[in-house]
Order: sequence, then C-alpha cells, then structure tokens
Amino acid sequence: MTEKTFTLENVNPLEIFGIYNSNLLLMQKIFPKLKLVARGNDIKVTGAAAEIELFENKFAMMLLHFEKFGKLTESDIVSLNEMDNAGDFSQESETNGVLVHGRNGLLIKAITPNQQKLVDIAEENDLVFAIGPAGTGKTYTAVAIAVRALRNKQVRRIILTRPAVEAGENLGFLPGDLREKLDPYMQPLYDALRDMIPSAKLLSYFEDGTIEIAPLAFMRGRTLDNAFVILDEAQNASQNQLKMFLTRMGKSAKFIVTGDVTQIDLPKNQPSGLTIAVDLLKNIEGIGFITLDEKDVVRHKLVRKIIYAFQKNQI
Repeated sequence: MTEKTFTLENVNPLEIFGIYNSNLLLMQKIFPKLKLVARGNDIKVTGAAAEIELFENKFAMMLLHFEKFGKLTESDIVSLNEMDNAGDFSQESETNGVLVHGRNGLLIKAITPNQQKLVDIAEENDLVFAIGPAGTGKTYTAVAIAVRALRNKQVRRIILTRPAVEAGENLGFLPGDLREKLDPYMQPLYDALRDMIPSAKLLSYFEDGTIEIAPLAFMRGRTLDNAFVILDEAQNASQNQLKMFLTRMGKSAKFIVTGDVTQIDLPKNQPSGLTIAVDLLKNIEGIGFITLDEKDVVRHKLVRKIIYAFQKNQI
C-alpha cells in the first residue's frame, strides 16, 4: 500500500471537495480502490501506486479546470474522468483562439482582426506598442495575453502600471492614502483581472507579488526579469518616463505598451512620450506595432459612432 498527500494551494477546499464533501464522495466512487481522506487543504490518498498515479493525473485536471473556469461541479468531475488523459484537456482548452478561460466559464479571446494581430505580434516580439482609441480592447487583450503567459509558466509574474496623470482631476484632493487614491484610477486593470482569475487565486497573487499593479513612478530603479509587464495609458507618460520604463526590461521579459494618442492629459506644452517613442523605435527589429481603430470597438455600438464623430472634428 502507498500513501500520498496532495495540498491545495491558494484554493478554498470547499470549492474542490464540495459542500458536505459531495465532490470528494464522487471522487471516492470513481476510485473505489483508493481511500480518500480530506483534512483542511490536504487530501490523503491511500492505495496501490498505479491507482494513486491515475488519481493524481485526474486530480490535476480537476484543479486546472477550476483554475480556468472558477468552478468544479459533479458533472465536471465525471466528464474530466472520462477523458483519456490530461493532454486531451489541455488541447481542448487552447482551441478556437481562446486566450484565457475566465471566471464562470467566460471564454476570453481576440474578437476583432486587429485584436488577433495584437496577440500574434506579442508572440513574435518581446516589446509591443498597441495604439488605439478607448473601447478597442487593447488593454483587455494585453492583460489576457499576460495571464495566459503566467498560466503557461512563460513568466513568473505580471506587472501592470499606469502613469498617475489625472484626466482633469487632482488626486491630491481625493480622500485616503496613496493606494486608496490610486485604486480607482487602476480600476480597469483590476476589472480585467477579475474576469480572468478566480477571486481567491487573484487575492493570493496580489499578496505574494505574483501580480502587481502600481503607478509608473514606482518602476524607477527596478529591473523586471521573468515578467510580463503592461504599461497602460502610455500617452500620458513623458518622454523621460517612457524611456525609464522601457529600459526596465530584464531577462525573459515581455512588454506591451498601450495608449490612445487622442486622449492626452499632459500639460499642453508637454509632448506625449508615446508618440515620440513610436517614431524613434519604429524601425528596430524585435519591437512590434499594432494600431486599432473604431472598427475594433467592442463596447456599446454608439461608442464607435462617437469616436468617428470626434475624429471628423479634429483639426
């Protein structure tokens, strides 16, 4: 007889074992030759070595399913155990252009041709500039690419950053400490992550530094190795700030810079570092560029018309 203990990390045991251990009892029925005992975050499995190895493979599939879909039902357990092997499940999860299996079964993928170009260019280049108006999905797609890279263990962490420049507002007058002032400004990044990662897992990622969201100024002096780094709202970075950010790139790092050059909130006498950087770096091999437009807008149908109307009115 062999005994092996499996520990659930960053997962609520109730989500895996089920209410009143209903999922665990089902696993026991599927593996009648094994004895399964759950205590806290551990499940102790006793039986023949070959049976334990089979259980280990199936249990890994269950955990992967929960990580991708945010749930594990009894029907999920039955379906997963009917699959031939874990490889079949992995192959299934990568079909149809899905970048990330989000919470509650949400399938996150590139919706428009330009969003798919962003995905393709990011695979081929370590530094990518994605330029386009609001609502074109550039930030959301970039975050999905980063989450996929983290899940596939291509990087060890994700860093999301924005320049702390207010759109006609002043952070100094907002209540709270620095984090409380900045959190609303970083909200689009939090929203994207919440769509893609179960809440408990996301909280643990924030706590252990696997995912970090910080203002651009906090990047100074750092070397970002083995990280997927996204600079959002880059049109509000000065030339010096953007140079500082780009030179943080360390070994095995991937950078995506997103911005909307039609919504620059810098003082009128200060040029956007994004427009300068795009012009300076456009001919460097290994740097990719993608421009999204109103045809890529995936918000309300009126947003596309609003963008087009303002573009016509530009001098």
